[in-house]
Amino acid sequence: MAGGNPKIEAINRFFAAYAAQDMNGIRSVLTENVEWSIPGHHPLSGTKRGVEEVVAFFTELGKSGFKAEPMFLEANDEYVVDVHRGWTTKGRGKVDTTWALVWHFNSSGKVDRVVNLTADQHQMDAFMWANYRLAPLPERLSGARPSGK
Repeated sequence: MAGGNPKIEAINRFFAAYAAQDMNGIRSVLTENVEWSIPGHHPLSGTKRGVEEVVAFFTELGKSGFKAEPMFLEANDEYVVDVHRGWTTKGRGKVDTTWALVWHFNSSGKVDRVVNLTADQHQMDAFMWANYRLAPLPERLSGARPSGK
């Protein structure tokens, strides 16, 4: 996609790093305290907090051969919206759908928040449950806190 806008160039760098599974390239576009929201009801959904959680998420996606092909990028002073085709090349089942991401940039020109939106959440949920498992209960609950009291 054509550049010129530094925010769009940053997203293009992100997609190039993603395609190469270059986690340092991914890190270079994000703030240390980035928040990245993944929709759905599956083991990898939820908000990832911090660059290392985001990188861990993309490392897992790499195991399923996730690919992305940008179709549209537009920017304003704070945001970039991208629309891309996202699909899998490995694993049980498949994902092949359209995604829209809303990227927020801080005043230093780095991404500090991303919200993913998908055209077919059911397809994504089914694929993720077929290919990823939750951690066993002791590990899953190790950071749990009692609620309400």
